Amino acid sequence: METGARRAVPLLPYWGAWSTLGVVGCTVGVTEIELHADKHEPMTENHDVIVIGGGPAGSAAATMLARRGFSVLLLERERFPRPHVGESLLPASMPVLEDLGALAAVEEAGFPRKWGATMVWGKDRQPWSWYFKETNLKYPHAYQVWRPEFDRILLDNSRSCGVVVREGCQVTQVVFAGERAVGVRYRNENGGIGNAGSSFVVDASGQGGLLARQLGLRRWDSFFQNLGVYAYFRGGKRLPDPDENNIFIEAYQHGWLWNIPLRDGWASVGAVVDSSRGQEEISVKGSKKFLLDQVAQAANLSGMLKPAEFVDHPRVVKDWSYVCRPMAGPGYILAGDAACFVDPLFSSGVHLALMSGALAAAYITAAARDSEIAGPAGESYETLYLKEYSHFRELAKLFYSSNRTPDSYFWEARRLASGDPTLSARNAFIQTVAGQPARGYERAVLGHGSLPPTFDSSVRAVEEERSRKGAQWKASGPGLYRSVPHLMPHASLERKPVFREGEFQWGYVLATPGRPEGLECSELVAVALSRMDGKATVGEVVARLQEGSSPALQAQIHETIAAALEILYVDGVITELTEI
Repeated sequence: METGARRAVPLLPYWGAWSTLGVVGCTVGVTEIELHADKHEPMTENHDVIVIGGGPAGSAAATMLARRGFSVLLLERERFPRPHVGESLLPASMPVLEDLGALAAVEEAGFPRKWGATMVWGKDRQPWSWYFKETNLKYPHAYQVWRPEFDRILLDNSRSCGVVVREGCQVTQVVFAGERAVGVRYRNENGGIGNAGSSFVVDASGQGGLLARQLGLRRWDSFFQNLGVYAYFRGGKRLPDPDENNIFIEAYQHGWLWNIPLRDGWASVGAVVDSSRGQEEISVKGSKKFLLDQVAQAANLSGMLKPAEFVDHPRVVKDWSYVCRPMAGPGYILAGDAACFVDPLFSSGVHLALMSGALAAAYITAAARDSEIAGPAGESYETLYLKEYSHFRELAKLFYSSNRTPDSYFWEARRLASGDPTLSARNAFIQTVAGQPARGYERAVLGHGSLPPTFDSSVRAVEEERSRKGAQWKASGPGLYRSVPHLMPHASLERKPVFREGEFQWGYVLATPGRPEGLECSELVAVALSRMDGKATVGEVVARLQEGSSPALQAQIHETIAAALEILYVDGVITELTEI
């Protein structure tokens, strides 16, 4: 079975300078066999992969797998289009949509272009805005989508790529043979029972989390004990130009509200409040009165919605942030909200779903080709997914704590103590924020709040150290090649699966205490690092790598190693350069 054409997708937009260091079609076979949950109940049909759920995560995984030649069955409980919240996209989703072949259809649907966000939050009680173009020149906008139509576009795209899609079919159980997932049982809308076997199962069942419940994998986040209530309005006012298509977020005494402008004068409006308080008040008032009462407490949003018509019964979303672990096991993998869910403050849901769908397809592609890589690739999948999840979690956590409303239980309960040990100078999130321009995404939003002193001082410390070491590097000149590089204690070069060209492949990463997930290195850089023993100079390491090479290749080796060393030195992985 030949795989389809692939190209790399920039799924992880927050690596900054710690992107791949010096990184310069295979055939997979899935044997189709008749699988048995037990000897009495044979599966009635077989596929290479079964995907549970047709949302963004499920459709992304199914599409990419079908394009690589896998036989894919997707089972979706609902009939599309169906209602779903989460209308505001991020630019990080644009390259994934493009790789899926669905971006053109999304553009043609006429969804409003989203250029950034406008907020009332933090120290300044007047609205302020930030824009994607400050940090993303290639994709300076995203879209405010109508999810019933957006999700249908993605599911129809899966069909066009050869995925067998069955709507109205609810998977009731993942079937295991020992510890390995070997298929599913499902029920159609007429009550009929079906059984299907597969080599792999992708659980993209959303917050219902079929496998999370079946295997007891879900771990709740104690910080985000929130609840959301949302509905749709028509005919409200928009923000003034150029922010008319921005998502609008307004903090108030009991939480925060969103207003997402959609097509045809519609808007998605929701309130996020403390879970206990919200459930108690909704049980007394009902969800509609509760939502309208929250809107009335927000001066800006209530003015925007004054002429609007309430057009939809509110929906309540409980059971907030969580992570499932492990996210992959023998024959199965979790994607999208089935794997984790983080507070929706920064509209990360669809991005995480699409990213995880693409990574899940990469995992299955690798595991089908090489059974030895399956376990390590599952660990790499979880590490990459949690890295992205954790970025949004830390941003939301700090942003919550930066909003000062002293007489509010909601906000004071979400303050971070200034001595919080997670806010250390080696925290990966701080490293990312410190690497941004002043008007960057995270810097812009965090700059409007009252941040814990430890976080602020940590960012400044990282920036000052990078600036100092950058100046030292530039001043080193020819002396660099007479210097001995020393790696930080406990830094290690590891061989592990890395995400490359649409699948997980064996590669090399440099792991450090501050970045245990590791930084991918090319084989050339990996060899250079392995020879940095605290005795050899940079010149000696480069000269050994250049032995027997042409002058052109020698120049390329010199350039690659010099660029890699500069990144490692400025970031502190190379702690010292001792000139001999």
